[in-house]
Formats: sequence, C-alpha cells, structure tokens
Amino acid sequence: MIFTETNLPGAFIIDLEEKPDHRGFFARTFCAQEFADHGLKPTVAQCNLSFNHQKGTLRGMHYQVLPAAETKLIRCTQGAIYDVIVDMRPDSPTYLSHIGVELTAENRRALYVPEMFAHGYQALTDGAEVVYQVGEFYTPGYERGLRYNDPLLDISWPLTVTEMSEKDRNWELLESSLVGV
Repeated sequence: MIFTETNLPGAFIIDLEEKPDHRGFFARTFCAQEFADHGLKPTVAQCNLSFNHQKGTLRGMHYQVLPAAETKLIRCTQGAIYDVIVDMRPDSPTYLSHIGVELTAENRRALYVPEMFAHGYQALTDGAEVVYQVGEFYTPGYERGLRYNDPLLDISWPLTVTEMSEKDRNWELLESSLVGV
C-alpha cells in the first residue's frame, strides 16, 4: 500500500501497490502492521456497505465523539463518489478544515479517516457502492453531524444534491452551536 498523508494531519489517502501478472494483479487493501507503522489505528470493529441508486445522493456528514470516536477506511467498490472529511478536533491547527477526494472503483483508492473527523460523500454515478471499515461500534448517543451546506464549512459538492436523509438535511449549523467561531 502507498500511504499519502493529506494536509489534515492523520488523514491519509491509501493507494494500492499492484503486483501484476498475466492473470491481472494482486494488491493488499489492509494490513494492521502497515497501518500501525504509519501511526494509524488498525482496529476494525465493523464493516459497512452502502449502495446509492442515484448520482447526486449525499450521505453525511457524520462522526462520533469520545469515548466512541470512530476511525474509518472508506473505499468505493462500484461507480464513483466524492468523499469529504472535516477536522472536528478542537485543539487541531486544521480544526474545521476539510478535504475532498474522488474515490472510484477504477482508481481503487481508499481514504483513512481519523477519530473526530466528520465524514460524508456524494455519489457521482448511479449505483455507487461504498465499503467502510470502522474502528468503533456505532453508538447512537455519541453520534454527531454537520450540515452538508453549512456556510462556515463552505464545502463545494460537485453535483446538485438529489437525495439525502432528513436527519442529514437537518443537522444544526455550526455557527449556532460553536462559541467563539
């Protein structure tokens, strides 16, 4: 695997290191030792799959707070998505900063999301399928979220939003919940 740290400390893009032969190729997609060697938490508590019928569908922005904070390893296995993470660590120099990464079945790229980062994505194709390896169990009382169109974040989604859950549509805006921002 090829680990590239983003401008948000602790968040990595992970590309495959393909070993080709006449049959195709082989590549490792996860190794606890390699993750630990890069300072990443290699725990996998759950593995989730989401499928999106329609391009433009938006899921997120979700995170869990301590003691149930989650790491995530996100990979698109069918179609394409635009994946966004937001640094929610109050003491971080990149607090409330975000990045967006295109993950596709063709580029086979993954995004490692550290604890205390909000995560969401938009389907860029019909039939986009996403696999998440999650480092903590889903714990509803510790779940938090950000509004996808919060002006304080100024996230530029590539497509018009066509579908999303009511919960995601109605997260509170940050300026009404943050003091001193």
